[in-house]
Amino acid sequence: MKKKENNIAYIDGANLHRGAKGIGLNLDYERFRTWLGFKYGITDAYMFIGMVSEYTDLYNYLQRSGFKVIFKEVIFDGDGKPKGNCDADLVLKMVSDFYEGKMNKAILVSSDGDYASTIRFLIEKGKLPTILSPSDVERCSILLKRTGAKISYLRDFKDTIKRKAPQ
Repeated sequence: MKKKENNIAYIDGANLHRGAKGIGLNLDYERFRTWLGFKYGITDAYMFIGMVSEYTDLYNYLQRSGFKVIFKEVIFDGDGKPKGNCDADLVLKMVSDFYEGKMNKAILVSSDGDYASTIRFLIEKGKLPTILSPSDVERCSILLKRTGAKISYLRDFKDTIKRKAPQ
């Protein structure tokens, strides 16, 4: 019997939210999680997101939808906007999962060029089949494009993962 691969999605939650909004996608996170499983064989999907108490309902929804939510403590800027950069936490989880043998393949869901060096590492190790960019082609970082990784764009799957209007 063939052992099922453990393919993991590492999702920059803020980047996914902003990217989906930028392409006019009202993302259905439950449909998105299911689609990740079918399309990429994702067994675990880690959503890295800043913890802001007023969004408890969102966090519960994400967890019910099948995401393993990894929270980052936030600080607030001078305008009162929350800042919770999760990049380092996402990279650490991705690389530690690789070294601990917890993943067969990794999918990055982000358009952020800060992940470029980690992407090159995973490509070198044969662990990265694709990057899934929430942004359109023009807004996806040139640094990610220069890695040579295959990049797929959420806009190409909008009809599959969008929130359906109530009937």
